[in-house]
Amino acid sequence: MPNAEIITIGTELLLGEIVDTNTQVIARSLRSVGINLYRTSTVGDNPKRIAQVVRESLSRADIVITSGGLGPTVDDPTREAVSSALDMGLEFRAELWDDIQDRLMKYDREVTENNKRQAYIPEGAFALDNEWGTAPGFVADDAMGVLICLPGVPPELERILDKEVLPWLSSRFSLQEIILTRSIKTEGIGESKVDDIIGDLERSQNPTVGLAAHKGSVELRITSRAESKEEAERDIQEMGNRLRQRLSKWIVEDKDA
Repeated sequence: MPNAEIITIGTELLLGEIVDTNTQVIARSLRSVGINLYRTSTVGDNPKRIAQVVRESLSRADIVITSGGLGPTVDDPTREAVSSALDMGLEFRAELWDDIQDRLMKYDREVTENNKRQAYIPEGAFALDNEWGTAPGFVADDAMGVLICLPGVPPELERILDKEVLPWLSSRFSLQEIILTRSIKTEGIGESKVDDIIGDLERSQNPTVGLAAHKGSVELRITSRAESKEEAERDIQEMGNRLRQRLSKWIVEDKDA
């Protein structure tokens, strides 16, 4: 099973001006096709720092997915940063430029020269069609690993993930597994007491059991990795039954995550 890392790009994220929802969307998408997510990170709109983070992530992970920085403006530096990280030049794709112009005219928006920047992608990469915006994503697949760059606009990112990225990843890595998660919420019992009662189950390798303390409650998260949804659901049900037997009087909610 391949492992992945996510990099979200944007100074507005670092400054807390907007909430990052893309990491959650990408993480859940990767989980749905059985890809392990090992790390997430955020970097501002600085080409050198982006390139450094991309290189570091590719040295550890099979798949690196970035979001953001693919717009037409000066503060959208992802293309240049990725080009530097991969030691590849950027090449102009006339077909992308045609698509960008068509979409701008369709939305009755002026076509400006800086929009042409979005038609450049790293040499050897292939474009991901963005039917819902003007920033195409792209995939670079070489000896360093798989790097997938997606636009930061959430609806665009989600649709490209579902329509293009997940099917391609499933084929590229011959993915046969799935990861499912279920959560059980308890109240009236502290995290340390829960751990004392189910500590042996927390050592399970698959399915795994983790704890997350919240104000007034403790969440138990069961995660199964299996070759089919049915097998994963069966493993989760079996582990859930064991947890319910020990914690039944404190359980207040039991649902898929």
